[in-house]
Amino acid sequence: MSDTPDAPESIDEGAFGIDAFSLDDRLRLFHFAAAEKRGEYLWLLRAFDRGRANYQVLLHASDAVGLLERLAADHPAAGAVGGLAGVQPLLDALAEWRILDRSYDGTRAANLAEYRNRHYVYQFTQAGYRAYRAVEDVLGARLEDAQLSRLVFPDILGDLHALAEANTAGDAEEVYRKLGRLDSVLNEMAQRAARFYLMLGDLARTNDTRPEVFLTHKDTLLAHMREFTAELGRYAPLLAEAVEKAAATGVERMIEYAAEADERLFRSPADRLADWRHRWDGIVHWFAEREHGEAERLQDATVTAIRSVLALLRRVTEARRGGVSRESQLRHLAQWFTSCASDEDAHALFQAVFGLGAPRHIAVPYADPEQIPGRTSWWEAEPVELARTLVQSGRTPALHGPGRIERNDAQRALLRAGQLKEQAERRGAAHCLASDGVYGRTLDEPETRALLALLDVALAARVPASRSVTAASGSAHGVRLTLTPAEGSTTVDTVRGRLHLDGLRLEVTDRQGRTA
Repeated sequence: MSDTPDAPESIDEGAFGIDAFSLDDRLRLFHFAAAEKRGEYLWLLRAFDRGRANYQVLLHASDAVGLLERLAADHPAAGAVGGLAGVQPLLDALAEWRILDRSYDGTRAANLAEYRNRHYVYQFTQAGYRAYRAVEDVLGARLEDAQLSRLVFPDILGDLHALAEANTAGDAEEVYRKLGRLDSVLNEMAQRAARFYLMLGDLARTNDTRPEVFLTHKDTLLAHMREFTAELGRYAPLLAEAVEKAAATGVERMIEYAAEADERLFRSPADRLADWRHRWDGIVHWFAEREHGEAERLQDATVTAIRSVLALLRRVTEARRGGVSRESQLRHLAQWFTSCASDEDAHALFQAVFGLGAPRHIAVPYADPEQIPGRTSWWEAEPVELARTLVQSGRTPALHGPGRIERNDAQRALLRAGQLKEQAERRGAAHCLASDGVYGRTLDEPETRALLALLDVALAARVPASRSVTAASGSAHGVRLTLTPAEGSTTVDTVRGRLHLDGLRLEVTDRQGRTA
């Protein structure tokens, strides 16, 4: 690729920031990374980045040369850019690609002639700096460094409680800080998870050539995933409850507080409100949605990854223990052929291994299979009739079309009716648990199943916690089971027997907190 850029297309000079760039302009920002002198371009942009870090935004060509000389003291490769004569063409190309902005500076002129020549100064454009940072991020990334963040859950829980308190107190700045922190933490956690599962995919593809990499880190990898899924399962009900409490303080008021404290100059009030409403919806989607929430999807993906890693471990271990593969088998067979004493022995070995000498090696039988023995060579046997499609394309002819699909509508309707009946039964059992309580009566079979399912969710957290569970139909008839410490023991009578809880008491309420 030539370093000489094409003339840029016209853009809206009155727009601010990266919005002024069309698709073609944005792609042109990365030309320096694929140009012939990409190393020189990269070190020149690093010099501009060092000047930017020192609040030296506008740079003359001589200033850029000075920064490059300082970089060359620690990185000799920076000295390859050259002096002023080598830097100036690079600056002009970067300005044409819209990575740098070029403007006139008459203050450097010592006389009228120099003023008329007009010295140029350069600085990063907003889009150009983003393109440069993107390239630096790729160059400096450790692609194998990927992990799930389990230690972030306590911080998220604390921020949600602080958000509810700030919204109740009317502290707009604190609401803005907490909502922004939650949004950034969730985005980082999603990106970490995506990188982690990409790393697992790369590991699965490279285990055939480098099994020792997987075997070295398998214990750490499995322990990391198990700890993460345990922490996510422990904190999921607590985080869902914290989101509900924060929403109860007033979602619209919370969004208005955050938009009021937002200091983005070029966003209209309506845009700010829409942006913060979108961020809050993302938090709700992560933790408060009972079905298809992001936390539930992440937990399912982690459990699936654990199963995949265990299956991969089994394959790698068996391959290393047996030491047999298709390649080793073929190499062993080739040694047999080279060790044959005569051509007759080699032909006999070939016939025993591949069996291509028999008349039935193309899987087309004779009209009378008993007419010609299977051991007769196809050189001596009578020819068999072959279909034209098998000879020309290698495919056997289709004798008939696909069979008719049998649809049993009556059976489907019966199964659907059974599903609806089971859903209604679960919904009714949940309602009875919330309205009639669990003590002083004997629970029937549907109520017993609902109570045991609630206990399973609550005890999985391993802390005194509460969790709302909606009916399978997705209606609003949900119940909440709360385990609280109590003196002695409590007993719940069910049709299956008596359930004794030592030091705990059950309380079942509906979503609004009403109990029997």
